[in-house]
Amino acid sequence: QGQLTESGGGSVQAGGSLRLSCAASGLPHNRYSMGWFRQSPGKERESVKDREGLVTIDFRGNTDYADSVKGRFTISRDFEKDTNYLEMNLLKPDASAMYYCGADPGLEAFELRILTPGTHGVWGQGSLVIVST
Repeated sequence: QGQLTESGGGSVQAGGSLRLSCAASGLPHNRYSMGWFRQSPGKERESVKDREGLVTIDFRGNTDYADSVKGRFTISRDFEKDTNYLEMNLLKPDASAMYYCGADPGLEAFELRILTPGTHGVWGQGSLVIVST
């Protein structure tokens, strides 16, 4: 079973930037898609399948972005380190949420963002992002 370890996150004022990292282990080396999902405050009881897919990247480097973050969020991937990075710019207060890294070896980038990790997928532990006014 694979594992995802997240780092980064924290607090920032509106308009600021934050960076999240997600390191994978135990997954087929560079043969999976990975990305970031968001769970807003008050929705902790929702299914993981209801997490909002923000941006994903597959093992070819193809990316898929939600309209809500296009132009402000950028995902990149270090294939040697099995790690992806999410740069979040121009953050708004409504971006305050738990951010989860997810990966799945059986899905393309756009599939992962819409469907979220499936039976063979994995989730990170979550990173709290707080954007203040």
